Amino acid sequence: MVSYLLNAVRIAALILIGNTGAREIAVGGFHSQAGWIAFNVVALGFSVAARRMPYFTLNPPHSDTARSTENPTAAYLVPFLTILAAGMVAGALSGTFEWLYALRFFAAAGVLWAWRTRYSNLDWRVGWLGPAIGVAVFFLWIALDRLMGPPAKGMPEALGAASTVARIIWISFRALAATLTVPIAEELAFRGFLLRRMISQDFEAVPPTSFTWFSLLASSALFGAMHGSLWFAGIVAGLLYAVAMLRRGRIGEAVAAHAITNGLLAAYVLYYGQWQLW
Repeated sequence: MVSYLLNAVRIAALILIGNTGAREIAVGGFHSQAGWIAFNVVALGFSVAARRMPYFTLNPPHSDTARSTENPTAAYLVPFLTILAAGMVAGALSGTFEWLYALRFFAAAGVLWAWRTRYSNLDWRVGWLGPAIGVAVFFLWIALDRLMGPPAKGMPEALGAASTVARIIWISFRALAATLTVPIAEELAFRGFLLRRMISQDFEAVPPTSFTWFSLLASSALFGAMHGSLWFAGIVAGLLYAVAMLRRGRIGEAVAAHAITNGLLAAYVLYYGQWQLW
């Protein structure tokens, strides 16, 4: 019933947006993203409701055995999920080009700042290994892009036709997200959480130098799956970022490696015009 109601709202909003003259946004952005947004809202709502219903949980909130404890998973996953959610919203409010990409940066930065004290127990130190792996992954990424990546393409037409100021602002936030918020959010999710969660439910009790072959390969495979046609490069990158952390138990090494890879890719895109990498 809720899904049907939200679908009716989506169709009505789609017609309203189109009638106001924003047909490109209605067809190119809102139409493709609004359904996913509604589905995720419903799923999240049911998940939250189920945790508060005695029938669906072993320890309902008001039972004598319930413990009021902070969910440790949230600090590791919410920044990454926030980036995905902001991307869906930005896509829904855009046409064929995601002009509101800055929403991803600000959303993730806000969540990371809110939980900054929660991350103080992690080791953010960086030595030579993280940067070295970051450079290695960059060269690997370029090589695999040429072998199995999509055809090369130039700057998106909408961005090229924009004013110089608008173009600089968009590129700046795209690069900031790639080198700051995305590496932190993704490393917290995949190396900080998933790599250890596949070993034990109490993942925070697992030392950051510990792994199983299953946890290492599975978490890297899921990381690679996010990268489309360059899934193989993503898997190898995930493995190497994991090595950066596992070597000394420093998540800072993995974040540094990821950030340097993304920073070099950003420079490569802008200098050589290889926009398929973005």
